[in-house]
Amino acid sequence: MVTAPADELLALDRAAQDLLFRAARTATAFTDEPVDDAQVRAVHDLVRYGPTAMNAQPLRVLLLRSPAARARLLPYVSAGNRDKTAGAPLTAVLAADVDWHDRLPELFPHRPGARDWFTGDPAGREAQARFNAALQIGYLVVGVRAAGLAAGPMAGFDAAGVEREFFPDRRHRVLLLMNIGRPAPDAWRKRLPRLPYEEVVSTL
Repeated sequence: MVTAPADELLALDRAAQDLLFRAARTATAFTDEPVDDAQVRAVHDLVRYGPTAMNAQPLRVLLLRSPAARARLLPYVSAGNRDKTAGAPLTAVLAADVDWHDRLPELFPHRPGARDWFTGDPAGREAQARFNAALQIGYLVVGVRAAGLAAGPMAGFDAAGVEREFFPDRRHRVLLLMNIGRPAPDAWRKRLPRLPYEEVVSTL
């Protein structure tokens, strides 16, 4: 039995596969070319269809464009991430809305009582918010790549400080920062190894 090459077994053509995965990298430096609102909206309009549990959609994205906004963020960013954040054309603060259940009557209408399941369970709501927002962040990374841009997600920052600075309502938990833009020529580190299929997938 002759098996087709792996890339031919996928619905996306080779160029799209490479754009989203094989040739895509986490950028550490960006050009000065701006990322405009229309590009970000196009990314959102694509990735919003990614699934979440109960269609919760808890991810909230705060775009920091102005120098003043970036100056408010930088004190909370670790030293190793500060310069790349200062130099990126756009930084997104990615947070989970822990009161996501308030939107369930609209987003999950076929279960009218679903909101009430979570009203008295703030810890459970936060766990669900973090999990589902993390899923959405994965979709967002791929969506940024689909727009021909590069994403630089970062976890090296003071999340509690960023929450105090930008989300005083106390209903958001900041999960990641993401720099977005066109990659500079020196944007990439050497690609790190990936685990093979045999070490990841098992069958019963």
